[in-house]
Amino acid sequence: MDLHIEGKVFMVAASSKGLGFGIARELACNGATVCLASRTKNEVEEAAHQLREETGATVHASVFDASDARSIKEWIMEVTRAFERIDGLVVNAGGPPPGNFDDFSDEDWEAAFNLTLMSAIRLIRGVLPSMRECGGGSILTVTSLSVKEPINGLLLSNVFRAGVTSLVKSLSNELAGENIRVNNLIPGGIDTDRLKALNRNVAEKQGLPVEKIRQKNESAIPLGRYGTIAEFGNAGAFLLSDAASYITGVSLVVDGGVLKSTW
Repeated sequence: MDLHIEGKVFMVAASSKGLGFGIARELACNGATVCLASRTKNEVEEAAHQLREETGATVHASVFDASDARSIKEWIMEVTRAFERIDGLVVNAGGPPPGNFDDFSDEDWEAAFNLTLMSAIRLIRGVLPSMRECGGGSILTVTSLSVKEPINGLLLSNVFRAGVTSLVKSLSNELAGENIRVNNLIPGGIDTDRLKALNRNVAEKQGLPVEKIRQKNESAIPLGRYGTIAEFGNAGAFLLSDAASYITGVSLVVDGGVLKSTW
């Protein structure tokens, strides 16, 4: 399938590794210009170098902090100066720390609010002028299965990612007349560093080897395994592309069949 994204400019947040990198790689493989961003300079520059070598695409690397409004603004200005357009945006950020209600202070809630919900609001607000000038665009948020069914021990993520999903659905209606599509991509068990960290957290609490936790989790997936970042990236690139030009306001689940809900 031709995604019709060659020459388009996409910003992908939190993309030096994991889910963001998977989407960025697929966009680059299809001829797009990809602007990576991450908190760690060495990691994001290494990721950009890897994508250039693999794909031959134009790949731009920036350092930014998703929880900081000024950092987001500076990244958007940097991309706009370099390429004079923004055709697509991937809203993504590392998840808030795990824990239950009694574990968190007001400061913890405020930090998670800025990292997860406000980062989405600020990134989307920042790219809209360029998309409007270009006559349209595509926005994709990366959230979690917790927006369908809250996950035990991930309270902060449960609360704020649900807010991001509501934002997506609201904006999909509000921006449709301007040819700007907004969708949500929901990962299930994708084999990332974040998932490995969560598995270690559970293993420590239960006093079990981490491999036992992985085996238990994979046995509950109908396809029998964790997904790869490449499989997740394929879904993300599709939703961002013109091949999905009549799709907006959806939450696509990439989970190997774990979710039992019919909606």
